[in-house]
Amino acid sequence: MDGSLDIWAEAPSRGPRLLFFTGGSALDGTSRELKRYTHNSVHLVTPYDSGGSSAVLRQAFGMPAIGDLRSRLMSLADERVTGHPEGVRLFAHRLPKDAGREALRAELDSIVSGWHPLARAVDIHNRGLIGVQLDAFREAMPDDFDLRGASIGNLVLTGTWLRNARDLDSAIAEFAEYAAVLGEVHTVTNDNYHLVADLSDGSRVIGEHLITGLDLEPLGARIERLSLSQNQNTFTPVSSLLPESRRRMIATADMICFPPGSFYTSVLANLLPRGAGRAIAASPVPKVFVPSLGGDPEQVGLSLTESVERLLQTLGADCDTGTPASRLLSHIVLDSRRGHYNGGIDRAAFARLGVEVLERPLVSDDSAPLADPHLLVEALLSLA
Repeated sequence: MDGSLDIWAEAPSRGPRLLFFTGGSALDGTSRELKRYTHNSVHLVTPYDSGGSSAVLRQAFGMPAIGDLRSRLMSLADERVTGHPEGVRLFAHRLPKDAGREALRAELDSIVSGWHPLARAVDIHNRGLIGVQLDAFREAMPDDFDLRGASIGNLVLTGTWLRNARDLDSAIAEFAEYAAVLGEVHTVTNDNYHLVADLSDGSRVIGEHLITGLDLEPLGARIERLSLSQNQNTFTPVSSLLPESRRRMIATADMICFPPGSFYTSVLANLLPRGAGRAIAASPVPKVFVPSLGGDPEQVGLSLTESVERLLQTLGADCDTGTPASRLLSHIVLDSRRGHYNGGIDRAAFARLGVEVLERPLVSDDSAPLADPHLLVEALLSLA
């Protein structure tokens, strides 16, 4: 560890305010490393997931997706707090996918009552808090709710949301206090919308889980445009507005980062709300893109240069004509020695855009071909 990281590690409560536009689980390992050096990071995650446990909850309650939100909250939770490891194990637990309705309900009841082995391992105070939130979910759960594969953490967060009059920001604050989260995590907006991708072959796909290609077959054509729909079954165009609270978060950040992850559904999707591009352009701090390593199904056929151009196009669509690219993106962090980038590294193209290329060691023997969380955190903190 170099001297600068030593300094941050001594006083993480005074660490820099790094803001990430992110989603999914790609940054969870980095977040666990980051909290060693700063307790002030801000994570704006996408609310558009349309698959798995989140999809069932969205359909039942008309709420934004919370799976990515819950995952990031837990990766930033203070591991020194009594009961944390046990609570994390309970939140990570999923009900069986192959059990019958009565068996699923019985297991949920045993967790609510505190008799389930995973619940009994949690200290009595926190066990009671979890039981209250889960009971709120259970009471509101529709009779036909499908509990197969349900994430207990998602159900707890849903119960907290219900008990806070369906105010997601208030629910997050309560959940974060319980888990002693060392940083801030928010959805970029609290809108219950769905992600739409227009493809190069003229087709259109609605639903994040169909776009990302992680659980299903990757799309057969390149993504040309992202937008939002109010309805998942029928394309109903809708625009989203970045909340004023999120604008303040951007304005007070010490650095803005577009990190590794699914390029369209995790990074660009976060930039769709009106006001995001303008808020980023107005900030004088470093704006840093760290491209994914190891392959991203969403970027098949897309070169590194094209990825940067797509990022700038998405940000610039919200800004005045003629806004310099350097106000939207100042740095791109690369490991040309051990990292693989589609189409190679066109330094001349980045120079024409006014984007500075920073060479940093990102890939270790243990992490290859992906970025090593410690090396990535070290690179980011050097820019803050």
